[in-house]
Formats: sequence, structure tokens, C-alpha cells
Amino acid sequence: MMKKIALIYMGGTFGCIGDPLSPMPAVDFIPQLQHVLPLDQHIECFVAPVIQDSSACTATDWLKLVQYIQQLQLQQFQHFVIIHGTDTLSYASAILARFLGQSSYVVLTGSQYPLLNSTGDNTREFSDAIDNLNFALDTVIKAPVGVYLAFHHQLFHAQTALKIHTSELDAFTGQKAEQTAQQATQSYVVQDADIQKAASFNCLSLMMQPIDLDQQVSNLQTIAQSPPHCLILQGFGSGNLAVNDPFMACLQNLQQAGCAVVLTTQVPFGGINQHYAISQWIQQSNILLSDCAGHADLYAKALKMYLQYDAVDQWQAHWHDHG
Repeated sequence: MMKKIALIYMGGTFGCIGDPLSPMPAVDFIPQLQHVLPLDQHIECFVAPVIQDSSACTATDWLKLVQYIQQLQLQQFQHFVIIHGTDTLSYASAILARFLGQSSYVVLTGSQYPLLNSTGDNTREFSDAIDNLNFALDTVIKAPVGVYLAFHHQLFHAQTALKIHTSELDAFTGQKAEQTAQQATQSYVVQDADIQKAASFNCLSLMMQPIDLDQQVSNLQTIAQSPPHCLILQGFGSGNLAVNDPFMACLQNLQQAGCAVVLTTQVPFGGINQHYAISQWIQQSNILLSDCAGHADLYAKALKMYLQYDAVDQWQAHWHDHG
């Protein structure tokens, strides 16, 4: 029996027209999209709950998408292809992976060039849109259960995906689907209350710079005046940071104010380790260590923790339950 695929359109460059580019209304774009779909597959097109430039997407938009997918699962859909803008495609991929787990077959894709010409009445002469879409539609019925990102004839585990070029067709990297990778296994059923709560989610990532420790402390003190729910410290190398007593006091004050502090690394690949003497301070603090596949995945994990736990000590108690 031919597997049916739910093709969900969420905007992005893929569906833009004009000069300068602007989104084509979904009601006009979907019929044009249907013209280029392969005839040998059972594909039904859907419009995502929110369509906008991906740089404007937030947690609520992606949770609405997860909820929409979970509703379609109740209608016997198990294979999903998502068309999404590339700016935050890694974040969308990580969130879908964290919240859908291995409950279905999901492939996200997008394009560096629009599908249609500037007038929107025919396909564009040069575009990666059709290739990326066809590749995603092909792989979604062949790949093992889970969430993936398909781009430029490469299929990556969604939690590991990273955009590495602003304009080249080969714009993403990550662990390829045939490689063993960290994957969330349990799904999380998104409720309306989760979407409402996510609207208030405040996550701040601080890429540490090689400046004097007094300036580092001053920056943390400024953040502590209005602390986020989660502060991500991007350290050097494998997660190294130089600290002193005032720095440690700032972290303690942030935690007491309800801010979960997470240490990660600025380096895209390899993760963190604490083999250096400069990092012995971690053993004396309650700072959380990232065990995530990348920065977007860390954001996705922090969002999920925020929805499930209200107190910092709960984050600390359950952090590694959600690897």
C-alpha cells in the first residue's frame, strides 16, 4: 500500500516571489506547489498554523506545528515533510525532534532559492527548491523512524543540524542519517497550555569573549537584574571558562532568582568535557552541563525543561533524564 505523506508548508524562501522577495499567500502558493509534486506518491498538502519568515519564528510557532502534526497523527498520518525557512531551520528541526521523538517519520527541508519565478506563475529557472523537496519526499518513506533535515541531497539527524553557509546550496551540516546519533525517543504531547506558557519563555545565550574577569562579572550582574529562565554560557574550547569568587557569586544569585544556568561550548562539534584544571569550579557549583547535540538542540531541551519544571532545582534533578 502506498504510504500517504502530509506535506506541511510553513513559509520561508521556498514560497517567496517578487523582487525583493516576499511570501506568496499560502492560498495561492499551495496550488502551485501541487503542480510540481511527484505523481507516484500519495501526498496531501497542509498549511501550518503559522506562516512567516523563519527569522521571526519563536517557540510558540514550533509548538503549534508539533501540535498540528500530532493532530494529523490521529488521522492516520505517520509520514510528514515540512517546508520551512532556512534561517531557523535547525531550531525547528531540534524542537520537532525533542517533542515528537520517534513517534513518526518527519523530514524538514527548505531552500536557498524560491520555487517560483518573480511573478509566481511558473517555476524558477534556477532553484534548489524542487531538488530539496523531492529528496525530502523520497527519504521520508525510506529513513528509519525519527526526525531529519534534508538539504542538498544530504539527510541529517534533526537534533544535530547546523546551518553553515548563508547562501550556498550546501548550507547545512550535522550527523548524517546513516550514522548513529543522539536522538530523543519519547514524544511529548503539546497542549494549549504549553503553547501559552512558551510565549513567556526567556532563554539567553551568552557567547563568552576573552575579556577581563571583572568585565565578565559586570555583564553577569547586568543580566541578574532581570534574569531569564535559562542562561546559556558558551565557553571556550571544550567548555572552559576562567572564574573567580565574584563570578561564582553571580551564578548563585542567578540560580536563586530562578534562572537555570547551563554551560556549553562555542565550538560547533565535539561537545564539552571538563578535563582541565580551570574547570574544577564546576564541581562546586550547580551549573548544568550541556549534553546536547548542538546549540539548537540545547535551546529545544531548555524549552522542554521550562514547560515541565518550574524551579531550578527541578531542572537540576531531571536534567539528564532528558538526554
